[in-house]
Amino acid sequence: MATALITGSARGIGAAIAIRLAQDGYDIALNDVSEKMFEDNDIIEKIQKLNVKCEKFIADVSKHSDCETMVKGVKESFGSIDVLVNNAGITRDGLMVRMSEDNYDMVIAVNQKSVFNMTKLVGAVMMRQKSGRIINLSSVAGLYGNPGQMNYSASKAAIIGMTKTTAKELGSRGITCNAVAPGFIQTPMTDMLSEEQKKMMISMIAMKRYGQVEEIAGVVSFLASKDSSYVTGQTIEISGGLSM
Repeated sequence: MATALITGSARGIGAAIAIRLAQDGYDIALNDVSEKMFEDNDIIEKIQKLNVKCEKFIADVSKHSDCETMVKGVKESFGSIDVLVNNAGITRDGLMVRMSEDNYDMVIAVNQKSVFNMTKLVGAVMMRQKSGRIINLSSVAGLYGNPGQMNYSASKAAIIGMTKTTAKELGSRGITCNAVAPGFIQTPMTDMLSEEQKKMMISMIAMKRYGQVEEIAGVVSFLASKDSSYVTGQTIEISGGLSM
């Protein structure tokens, strides 16, 4: 049985990706930064009902030592790591001139350095296997920028460059690396916006609606599948036509 490891997967987009890959037949290694993220959360039970193996691994993926321990644990428990989804991410928004150095550094560490940590460590596993799929979560903020999100935009733009470099370095070993760049996706965060803010955001989208987490998971499923075997180094925007 093939195994997928998804960082930041206790809830939101990460959880939706985990469920979709479980439906595709993958055993699932879940990850998040603390046990608290899994409280009042039935993600493990949902996945186990799909007749695949599922375990959670608590690790701060911005820390290389945590990632080393987790990757070793996943390898020992599951035997292989066939798909890595670098999904973990945070926001600490604020206008550039008011943004604290701590908030800048924190977002870069969690969103960007985690991709380096996990890709380096899991990439070594995949190189020995001579196969693997690495899928990175970028954002439309990384493609076009976004006021009040210099730290987030920088981290997500960097992920696109890291994706291309990884694809070039690991392609000869049978490993693909691609990114997806979600736009405005309906999450608890967007639910807190005012009606005026929601209308303004939707007016910018060609399809005139928010995306759903399952729509992100569907594209990740394709990139993890045999159907994408000759696709690498790409960034797929999933935004309902936001950029047009």
